[in-house]
Amino acid sequence: MTQYDERVETQRLKIEAEKWAKGVKCIHAHSISSMHYDDRPQDTDGKSVLDVEYNDGSVRRTTADNETLILGTPLRGQDLLDSYTRAK
Repeated sequence: MTQYDERVETQRLKIEAEKWAKGVKCIHAHSISSMHYDDRPQDTDGKSVLDVEYNDGSVRRTTADNETLILGTPLRGQDLLDSYTRAK
């Protein structure tokens, strides 16, 4: 039965990483347009925003107009596993 140990361990890590990915990495309220992930500087043009960054690399932004946007591309597959094992 030991021939399946590696597969079982990989699946266990994958499940853990998917759960970890949904966790909040940081919360940042600001009005600056120079954040490393910011591809929408027009949102902060004289207004404040609330950015919630998740462990998977995505950012949920709530603007002053109460508009919710998703910035960035969430990590998936092997990239997610690599990021999870580095953070662990």
